[in-house]
Amino acid sequence: MMKPSLKKAYFHFITITRHRHLVIKHCNKAGILWQGLFHDLSKYSPKEFLAGATYYTDGTKSPNEKEREIFGYSPAWLHHKGRNRHHFEYWTDYSKEAGKVIPIPMPKRFLKELLCDRVAASKIYQGKNYNNQHPLSYFLRGKDRRSINPETSQTIESFLTILSEQGEDAFFEELKNF
Repeated sequence: MMKPSLKKAYFHFITITRHRHLVIKHCNKAGILWQGLFHDLSKYSPKEFLAGATYYTDGTKSPNEKEREIFGYSPAWLHHKGRNRHHFEYWTDYSKEAGKVIPIPMPKRFLKELLCDRVAASKIYQGKNYNNQHPLSYFLRGKDRRSINPETSQTIESFLTILSEQGEDAFFEELKNF
């Protein structure tokens, strides 16, 4: 790995901190403030932070994408998803019946955090171009390529559709009552 510049490290720190604070705000609206306070702390660990600072571009996309281009996978993402239960990729287990690892349903509290995270990430990466349709459109673009529990996928899509069609107030009200 290359050594990150101080400038890139600074801007990466600002980006992940802005994102984290927005997730905390969203988690509060969703009724899970305590959980939001612990959101994405692993991004400040050396494994994730140094990679993020090294491959930081301009704050409009994840540095993990650049790391994948270089290595064919992202060690920082593997570290992150293995420690943060609000990612559906965390929720896999070996199924004796299937004879392989399969996606399992996410517990509600982590699903709520995932939704807060998705909206916040869209806002941070899209900046002034953000609109309430973006999180749903992003989710649907990757639908056929992801390994996710069907029930979890349907719940995410349903909530993001509420956001897209009815706006943030309705979205957070539904999420709080979920």
